[in-house]
Amino acid sequence: MGRLLIFAIAAIVLDIFAVVDLVIIEKSRVRAFPKVFWVIIILVVPFVGALLWFLVGREWGTSGAQRRTLPPEDDPAFIGKLNRDEEQDERIRRLEQELADLDDPDDDQPKS
Repeated sequence: MGRLLIFAIAAIVLDIFAVVDLVIIEKSRVRAFPKVFWVIIILVVPFVGALLWFLVGREWGTSGAQRRTLPPEDDPAFIGKLNRDEEQDERIRRLEQELADLDDPDDDQPKS
């Protein structure tokens, strides 16, 4: 009887830990089912549901440091985009100047 009580308490503690973990985890790190279904699985099938959550439902590989958002001045993708934008702006200025030179009416008239 004592071992069954210890197992029941351990299952309850594991289920509570699993539900709390599920609630606070980012939605993008939940696999297989939506969060609502995972809560139902954990509560309906005690112990086994929590084990399934930790083994199947939770994405473990991504840490918070890898997922953090970089400020623009530290983000290489943003800096590269700025450089591309500057190059495009320069190209547009050159093309506009070439078109303006071609359309210049003073060049078509002979000088007297």
